[in-house]
Amino acid sequence: MQIDLEANKQNAIAFYRTAFVGDPMKAVELYVGAEYIQHNPLVGDGKQAFIDYFTEMQVQYPEKKIQFVRAVAEGDLVALHTHQTWPGDEEYVTMDFFRFDGDGKIVEHWDSIQQIPAMSKNGNSMY
Repeated sequence: MQIDLEANKQNAIAFYRTAFVGDPMKAVELYVGAEYIQHNPLVGDGKQAFIDYFTEMQVQYPEKKIQFVRAVAEGDLVALHTHQTWPGDEEYVTMDFFRFDGDGKIVEHWDSIQQIPAMSKNGNSMY
């Protein structure tokens, strides 16, 4: 089976966007495979834990926003680089990695998040 890198990138973005804006159950139904392995220590393993986490996040922070800066795909992996804005004008840069199965479904996730500081010693953007 040939991997469709562009489809995987678009599906990773759609999955993340759908969950982030408040419909994690739909995100899981459309984009997740038979299993879902989670590496973020704040989120439990499995589909239901993912749904519960993002449902609670939507209740607590309904006005949060996300921009997708770039997506990179290689083999069965997709990396997303995002800019998130949270209440109180807190801004974060995130990097998420998704592993896809042979059917083009997400089965594993890793991430890293960093608050964007007010000043940078190097003057470079985080994007």
